[in-house]
Amino acid sequence: MDLKRTLTRQKTPINGEIVILLHGIGATPRSMRPLEGFLRAEGYLVRNLAYPSTKHRLDTLAGIVIEAIRDDIRETAGPVHFVGHSMGGLVTRAIIKRDRPAKLGRVVMLGTPNHGSEVADLLKNLTAFKRIYGPAGQQLLTSTLADVQRQDPTIDFELGIIAGTRTIDPFGSYVIGKPSDGRVSVESTKLPGMSAHLILPVTHTFMPRNRLVIREVARFLKTGKFEALGTPN
Repeated sequence: MDLKRTLTRQKTPINGEIVILLHGIGATPRSMRPLEGFLRAEGYLVRNLAYPSTKHRLDTLAGIVIEAIRDDIRETAGPVHFVGHSMGGLVTRAIIKRDRPAKLGRVVMLGTPNHGSEVADLLKNLTAFKRIYGPAGQQLLTSTLADVQRQDPTIDFELGIIAGTRTIDPFGSYVIGKPSDGRVSVESTKLPGMSAHLILPVTHTFMPRNRLVIREVARFLKTGKFEALGTPN
């Protein structure tokens, strides 16, 4: 695999703190660009990675990302932070489990289905779903991620999670049947040991572009807290 073609990197000197941005399944770095621009303006070095999210399982994707950022991690003086949207948060967990950076900083998850998605449960056997979302799509099931959680229940790093409650997907909201962003329920985003959990009136797809979400991400990376009423419960 040609990582230079698969992953985009900022060609700048490495110093200070770095933030690794990981988009969701089937998305591209474009979805993270508003967040990328804001964090750069805040003084962070940012790697907004393009990775083949629909081509491999989560553990393989983690390995691809690890190789792409290995030099950055080695050369960065300060902490290495991660922000993952949707499945990007699961890839982040797989990275930390597989090859945790010695200077791991803070982690933010945006609408990450830590306990799976009921929508994926419903669509899992459809040919179109399998073709579009590939091997990783089959790992977004509630049963699969329940097994992952049982095998790796410990969060021993600073983790902030943002969940949404607005939707542009009435079908998804109906299938989930409880507060959600149309793709992932609020409950599914939560993890034992998380530092803070924040619920905002935002949709799943556009969460990384939302100005309030972006400000809260930057605040958590800086302080380990959300300004709005976030709770670890």
